Parts: sequence; C-alpha cells; structure tokens
Amino acid sequence: MKIAVVGATGMVGQVMLKVLEERNFPITELIPVASEKSIGSKVKYKGNDYEVVSMQTAIDKKPEIAIFSAGGGTSLDWAPKFAEAGIFVIDNSSAWRMNPTKKLVVPEINADVLEKEDKIIANPNCSTIQLVMVLHPLNKKYDIKRVVVSTYQSVTGTGKAAVDQLNAEIEGKDADKVYPYQIFKNALPHCDVFDDNDYTKEEIKLMKEPKKILGDDSFNLTATAVRVPVQGGHSESVNIEFENEFDLDEVKKILSETPGVTVLDDVKNNQYPMPLMAEGKDDVFVGRIRRDISQPKTLNCWIVADNLRKGAATNAVQIAEYLLAKKLV
Repeated sequence: MKIAVVGATGMVGQVMLKVLEERNFPITELIPVASEKSIGSKVKYKGNDYEVVSMQTAIDKKPEIAIFSAGGGTSLDWAPKFAEAGIFVIDNSSAWRMNPTKKLVVPEINADVLEKEDKIIANPNCSTIQLVMVLHPLNKKYDIKRVVVSTYQSVTGTGKAAVDQLNAEIEGKDADKVYPYQIFKNALPHCDVFDDNDYTKEEIKLMKEPKKILGDDSFNLTATAVRVPVQGGHSESVNIEFENEFDLDEVKKILSETPGVTVLDDVKNNQYPMPLMAEGKDDVFVGRIRRDISQPKTLNCWIVADNLRKGAATNAVQIAEYLLAKKLV
C-alpha cells in the first residue's frame, strides 16, 4: 500500500504522519510531498527518513491513496491529476467540500456513501467535524430544527506561522503578524476572510457543511467563529433547538454511546471539556449539557476537539481505513 501525504512538512501533514504511525496504517511505501522549496528535504516516519518529492513524482510512483493537506489552490490544481491516474485523493482543504459531485465524509456518520468511483473525497472543516459528531445522533432521535454555534478556535487552525506569532507575543518579542491584530490576551471574531454578507468563510462552512454531511436540509444553522490564544484545540458553544421533546439523561446516554464521542459532564466536580485535555486525542468531547431555560425543546452544550487530529488528520486517515476495509482500494 503506497500512500502519498501531500503537505507532509506542514502542521497538519506532520500530525497526519503521526496518526498513520499510531494507527499502524498498512503502508509499504510512504511518499511525502510538499512545495517546491521543500523538495529534497526529509521527513521522519517510524524512525526512518523519507525524502520529500514533487507532485508529479508522487503521481508517477502511483500510490493507491494520496492524503492532501496543502491548501485549496494546490488541491484544485493537483487533485484531479492524481484522480485521473486512478489514485484516491482525500482532501483536507475547502476546495471540494461543497462540490455536488464530491462526497463530504465523517466516517462515523456517512462513510457508507463512498463508492469506488469517488476518487476525490472531501474532508470537512475542523470545526464542522466536531459539531456534526454531536449533532448526528441527536438529530436522528429528536429531529433538529435550528442550531446556533459560537466557536473558540485554536491558532493551530491557521498554521505554524500563527503559533509562532502567539509564542512571540507571549515572550514580548516582535512577530510577523498572521492576524490583523495581536492574538495574545485577545479574541478575534475573525476566522478566515469576510464574505460579501459579512460572515467569514469559516462561519459559512459551519453553516453549510453539516447539512451535506447529515444529508438533511431541513434545519437552520447560524455561526460566529472566534480565534482565541489557545493551541490545544477548538471549542464550541452550541445551542440546539429540536422539533421533539428530549430527556436530558437520555441525551447524555445517546452521546456517551456514540463512537468517537466522550461525554465529560460533571459540573459538581468541575469536569467539562477543555482544549488542554483534548490535545493529542482523537475523540470529540462534549459537556455542559443542559436544557436551555429560555425556550422549550432546546439544549445547550460545549464541544471540544483537537482540530489537528479528529478535525483534520485522524478523520482523513479514518476515511483511508474505510476504503481499505470495504476493499474500495
């Protein structure tokens, strides 16, 4: 099994290699790919050095699967070329997510939509993945009417340069600014770029992607995305209005029995999800589960996940594992 990791030197790419190793994915040959300036450099995998190659070299090596984490422009240019060579592409950018001809997949929810013809498979937005992991089982049981989500997103979602900015500001040093303002001791209601409707692209992803993943256009969703000076993962305050009445104990039971979700909800003992404890883990953590006392049939909860793992690398690797398990590759 030859696997190409495109964007192998980047922050998500490095976590991708780590997750592939941890999950013991059956790789016979690893093909790391990165931008022109990184060609010839080395990346480590299972204690061995692998030389970074170009896109075309990777295609010529004919891997069975290529996992992309190199930005939307790169994906739009190169994913079709890999696909034409018969290579499955699992793409971590936003390039293909809302394309009606491409599947948008969270394996625990909708991997069964995948077929042999799906050569380009979209990995959802990081903040979307942790949201739908909680919405999916509750929607099946109670039928969601409306969702209001506010995010508290880690600087790691922007990449290494953003982490460098935060760390430099913590140390009181001058830093190249990735954000329009200081991020240390601050919160920016500005993730990604603003669209014509004054929502950011991140907010629009959160509003559109869940409907495609859940295969349900019947509920409404609105979002505000905020960048905070945190490195461990993304947090979300989520308000869910249902069509049907729910029992709080049953909600907690449903979520605790959902694969990939961990309920951490014991406020008497100060137990609730936080980025610090989610970092490095693959599960989506949910807590502060409580009834919205301002209106009926409505639930509040707090969702946290490591955005580099389940929000990106782990989800992509799980898709690859599904392709193998179902003999699609």
